[in-house]
Amino acid sequence: MGKLDGKVALVTGASRGIGQAIAELFATEGAKVVCAARTLKEGDHQLEGSLERTVENIKKAGGQALAATADVSQEDDCNHLVEQAEATFGSVDILVNNAALNYYIPIVDYPASRWMRAFAVNVHGPFMLSKAVLPKMMEKRSGAIVNISSGAAIGPGRGPYETTPARGGTMYGASKAALERMTQGLAQEVYEYGISVACFSPSQVVPTPGTVFHKLVEGLDDPRGEPPLMMARAALLCATEPCDKITGRVGYSQQLLQEFGWITDGKGTGIQRQGSGYSLI
Repeated sequence: MGKLDGKVALVTGASRGIGQAIAELFATEGAKVVCAARTLKEGDHQLEGSLERTVENIKKAGGQALAATADVSQEDDCNHLVEQAEATFGSVDILVNNAALNYYIPIVDYPASRWMRAFAVNVHGPFMLSKAVLPKMMEKRSGAIVNISSGAAIGPGRGPYETTPARGGTMYGASKAALERMTQGLAQEVYEYGISVACFSPSQVVPTPGTVFHKLVEGLDDPRGEPPLMMARAALLCATEPCDKITGRVGYSQQLLQEFGWITDGKGTGIQRQGSGYSLI
């Protein structure tokens, strides 16, 4: 028996990295997984990874999955994605908003079009997808929405500051802080329907093709990093723990896994250092 037997899960950003790990683990636990991203085939993107690879891995392991290309910054794509899921597997029981976009550019140089585009992916996408899956969840009076945040949501605090400037992550941090606030607001709105809404970030930087590209880690085997599977297990926790225990939580992967007894010795943000303001509420 898997933790997600009979469930339908929709995971965005599932072509590589954390989203791929979540999709594959959910399928192992029995879910029928709709894997969504913009990269369908290997080579369509400069980074390694594709929906076809993720779905192939799931099917080879005996699971069920669908590759669905979508731009989550577009409302029509979000609605069509949910329609595809419902037509193929049935109504969505679990939504994982993992897709994200960032450009490391200082605000003084930030093109407004890129700022709007990143916010559309990081905040508007989770809003539009949540809006699309909620009617069926409310009808069934059950469901889970899991939002993936980032340590970037933890601001630098008040000055004075070091003379070495930040790396241009202000936009990403602002969008993830907005996602954390949206999580708690939505959790309150749908609580009466038994739907849980939770949000968490990595306790440590996760080596993925994206973090390697942005030079946040030295490689996929960087020993300072947190394995993508740790994030996938935290997502599974948020999707399966009872609503009263998890809804409205803004936390960190290893913090949550340790608190709920899924691991014994966690480290990083949420354990060794405080997280964002929303994680403390």
